[in-house]
Amino acid sequence: MRVDAHHHLWDLTRRPQTWLDAPELAPVRQDFGPADLAPHARAAGIDRTVLVQVLPDADETGEFLALAAAEPLIAGVVGWTDLTAPGIADTLAELRRGPGGDRLVGIRHLVQGEPDPAWLARPDVRRGLRAVGDAGLCYDLLVRPHQLPAAIDTVRALPGQPFVLDHLAKPPIARGELEPWAALLCELAREPNVVCKLSGMVTEAAPDGWSVADLRPYADTVLDAFGPDRVMFGSDWPVCLVAASYEQVISTTEELTDSLESCERSHVFGGTAARTYGLGEAARPGEEEVPA
Repeated sequence: MRVDAHHHLWDLTRRPQTWLDAPELAPVRQDFGPADLAPHARAAGIDRTVLVQVLPDADETGEFLALAAAEPLIAGVVGWTDLTAPGIADTLAELRRGPGGDRLVGIRHLVQGEPDPAWLARPDVRRGLRAVGDAGLCYDLLVRPHQLPAAIDTVRALPGQPFVLDHLAKPPIARGELEPWAALLCELAREPNVVCKLSGMVTEAAPDGWSVADLRPYADTVLDAFGPDRVMFGSDWPVCLVAASYEQVISTTEELTDSLESCERSHVFGGTAARTYGLGEAARPGEEEVPA
C-alpha cells in the first residue's frame, strides 16, 4: 500500500481560512476537495492518504471524519481537539462514536504558532497528550526548530505515546542552515516512540526557486537519524502548490530516497504510515474490499 501520509482539504464557503490571506498563499486561496486530489494521487500510484487538520476547530475534525467514511482514498484523519480541556477523553470518545470515527488515527495542534516555546511542557497539555495516548491515537508534532527542546522533553516524558514529527520540524532550508536543527532532530530521533514525516520541504525552501540538491542535506539527516522504517512520505498538498506540483513533490521525494533499498523505500512510501497510524492493508480506491 502506497500512502500519502499528510495532506489537507478546505472549503472556503463552509469555513473561512484567514491564514490564506498571506500574499504568498494566493495560489492556494481556493477550495480543495477529494475530487481535486484523486487524479493526482491515482497518477502517482497513491493508494490511501491521511487527511490532517487545518484549523483548531472540533467541527472541522468531525466533518473530516465523515468525509473519510465516504471517500475510499482517505484511510485516516489526524484531527484537532483542545488538549487543555478537562473533558478531552470524552471528546475523543465522542469523535470515535460519530460518522467515520474509526478513521480517527491521530490528533494535532498548531504548536508552531504558540508564543511559548515550552508549550508542550505545560501540565495541562501533558495531561491532554496522555488522554490521546489512552485513546490509542498518535500525536502529530507540528513544531519549529526552536520548539524542538520541548518536543524532545515531551517525547521522553511520555514513552508510551507514539509521536509523528511533521515537516522535519521546518528547518531553515531557504537559508541553507543545518544547525542547530540537525543536532536537535538527531536527539529527538534517539527516542523510539517518534517517527518523522518527509514532508513540507518545498515550502521551506527558497521561494524564488529550489532544487533537489537544496533539500538533500535535510532529507539525508532525517533518513540517517530515524532510519527509513521510521520515516513516512507526505505531500502537504495543497499547501505544496505554492512551490511545487503534486507530481513534483512525489518525484522529488523519490529522488531524495533513490539510494535506499527497495524494501526501505517501501517503508517511506507506505509501510511506516500504515504501521504508525494503524491503516491496515486497505484496497486501492475504487476496488471493492473483500470481507474477512
